[in-house]
Amino acid sequence: MTYIVNDSCIACKYTDCVEVCPVDCFYEGENMLVIHPDECIDCGVCEPECPADAIRPDTEPEMEKWVKFNRKYSEMWPVIITKKDPLPEAEERDGETGKLEKYFSEAPGEGG
Repeated sequence: MTYIVNDSCIACKYTDCVEVCPVDCFYEGENMLVIHPDECIDCGVCEPECPADAIRPDTEPEMEKWVKFNRKYSEMWPVIITKKDPLPEAEERDGETGKLEKYFSEAPGEGG
């Protein structure tokens, strides 16, 4: 099993999760994070740290597409291990639906 980040992270990008990860398996895009599914050790410490409830176990229904999504972008984006401020629109976008189609950017983040 692994944990994944879903579209709830898009346009929020809270980074509370990255500092608790013991294996540094978070990767930063311009407006979201992903988890490398092969690096995640399934410890679960990141899940309760996410204010947007964007981190889920891959055992939940309909998660296979998110495992593939997380794998793809974790291989393209830089690793992030240090907490940063959320995006300016995070509170406004938190809980919004359809964020993948509306806001997702493939551009990498700065990492760090």
